[in-house]
Amino acid sequence: MTRGAGIPFILLPPPSAIGARIANSLPILGSDVRQTIFKAVLIGYIVGNLAGFAVAILADRVPFLRRGLLPIGNMVSALPIIGVAPIMVMWFGFDWPSKAAVVIIMTFFPMLVNTVAGLAASGHMERDLMRTYASGYWPTLLKLRLPAAMPFIFNALKINSTLALIGAIVAEFFGTPVVGMGFRISTEVGRMNIDMVWAEIAVAALAGSVFYGVVALVERAVTFWHPSVRGG
Repeated sequence: MTRGAGIPFILLPPPSAIGARIANSLPILGSDVRQTIFKAVLIGYIVGNLAGFAVAILADRVPFLRRGLLPIGNMVSALPIIGVAPIMVMWFGFDWPSKAAVVIIMTFFPMLVNTVAGLAASGHMERDLMRTYASGYWPTLLKLRLPAAMPFIFNALKINSTLALIGAIVAEFFGTPVVGMGFRISTEVGRMNIDMVWAEIAVAALAGSVFYGVVALVERAVTFWHPSVRGG
């Protein structure tokens, strides 16, 4: 369709040209993937989710902290990436730590909000039953409330799997070493190498889909008891 409609190469290269560019640029694409995904995305994703989960447990334990954190979380989650990324570059330098910092900010509050909501999802009857067994806070948390919160937690993990990749790529537009998916996209657009731009986009889309799929598979294994999984 691209060739038959006569769409200019500069607007949309045919998929065959994009495939050829991917095949001919594997070393460059590989180095970009290592810089963006295996450093900035993965490290930021892990740190951001763990921090959000830990603070959610603390907020659940301290109601005053929960009432104060959630409004701040909603406000910070609305911050634009293009406003945060240059600041992180100024603070942490041009290499991957500044991109990981952007990813941490983007993934922290979705995990915090979803975990707090999930911890409140267990029913009153189940909590009353745990109290009749003289179960304290931590046994109730581990045996009842965390399992009930798992669908919420994995929902945050799936949302963050795409947010992390988007955040890292956009952050690389504002300063990075001469490697990285965002750096390559911004540079090749300026050179009018549109096939290389689409090659990076295709690789990013594939990596994001694989990342999301892995999280979804882990979710099915962990929450096999949930009605949404049993129904599938």
